[in-house]
Amino acid sequence: MVGSAALQLKVDYEQVKQLPTGTAVHSYVFSAAGHSWRIDCYRHGSDKDDTGEFFSIFVRHMSKTTRVKAIVEAFLMDRNGEPCKAFTRRSCVHDFSINNDGDDKNCSGDDADDDGDNWGWSKFVQGATLEKYYVTEGHVTFGCTVMVLLDDGSIPVPPSDIGIHLGSVLDRNDGTDISFIVEGETFGAHRVVLAARSPVFRAELFGSMAEATRTSITLHDITPKTFKVMLRFLYTDELPAEIELGDSSNEMFQNLLIAADRYALDRLKIICAKKIWDNVSIDTVSTTLACAETYTCPQLKSNCINFLLLEENFKEAALTEGFALLVLKFPLIIAELKNRVRTYHSTPSVP
Repeated sequence: MVGSAALQLKVDYEQVKQLPTGTAVHSYVFSAAGHSWRIDCYRHGSDKDDTGEFFSIFVRHMSKTTRVKAIVEAFLMDRNGEPCKAFTRRSCVHDFSINNDGDDKNCSGDDADDDGDNWGWSKFVQGATLEKYYVTEGHVTFGCTVMVLLDDGSIPVPPSDIGIHLGSVLDRNDGTDISFIVEGETFGAHRVVLAARSPVFRAELFGSMAEATRTSITLHDITPKTFKVMLRFLYTDELPAEIELGDSSNEMFQNLLIAADRYALDRLKIICAKKIWDNVSIDTVSTTLACAETYTCPQLKSNCINFLLLEENFKEAALTEGFALLVLKFPLIIAELKNRVRTYHSTPSVP
C-alpha cells in the first residue's frame, strides 16, 4: 500500500429520500496517494433498472488521466457512532481506469458492481432497514476507506468470503438434508455444516443417537429467534448487529449463551458472555452471575463478583430481586462472595 484515506459522509436522509432512482448525492473530492476520489450515494439505487428498494454506494476515481489499483471499504455508522459490522463491505483489488472494461475476475459479491473508474455496491443496505435502525436526527452516516496499492505485478488475493457464500446457501436452502422445528417454525440446514461446527450436532446427526436417522428434529427450550441467529452464526461465524436485535438484545445474548453451551459452541459462548458483561448493571449483575455459574462462564462469573466487591454496588444489588434468587439458589456463590468481600476489605491499601 502506498497511501490511504478515510472519509465519513453525513447524508441528509430526508433530502436523499426524495431523489429518483439513478440520482446521487456526492461527497467532496478527497485525496489518497495523490489520486482524487469521491463517494456517490443513491437512496433508490444507481441504475434505472433498480427497484428502488436498496441504497447504493460507490467510490469513484476522479483522476481520469491516471490508472490506479486500490481496495475500497465502505461501512455504515450505527446510532452510537460506531462502524456497523453487518454493513461493512470491502472490495478486492480493483483497477480504476476509464479504459477498464469493468470486469474484475477476482471480485465477488452478489451486490458488487464496477464500471472502470468506480467501484461500489448497488444493494448495500435495504432502504427500510436504513430508515428504521440507522437514521439519527434526520441523518445517516457512511464511512469509506480507499487503500491505494503499488502495482508490482503480484497476483492479488481477495479477502475471505466463505461466510458470505455459506450464508447465501443457508438463505436459499440449497441441498438441505435436515430440518428443525422450533415452536412450529421450520428451519432447513445441512448435516455436514452443523457437524463440522458443533461436536454435539456431530454426535446427534452422525452418531448412534436416534436423530441420526431422522430428517426432521423438533427442538425444545429454545425460541425460533434464538435458533435462527445461532444457525446463521454456524454458517457465517458472525452475529447480527445489536441494533437489529432491538431492545431485547441482552435477553437474546443470554439465550444464545445457553444455546452455545448446549451445543458446545465455545466461540459463540464467549462472544455472548462479553456482550452480556458489556451491559451489566446493578439491576442485572445478580442474574448475570447466576447465568455465569449455571453455564460455566468463569471469566463472566469473576467479573460479576469483582463488580460486587465494591461496597456501593453490593449495597444496591443486595436489594434487587435477582440477588434474593441468587441467595436462594446458589448458596455456594454467596459463600464465595462473602469470602472475597472479607479478603478484599481486609487487605491493607498500598500508600
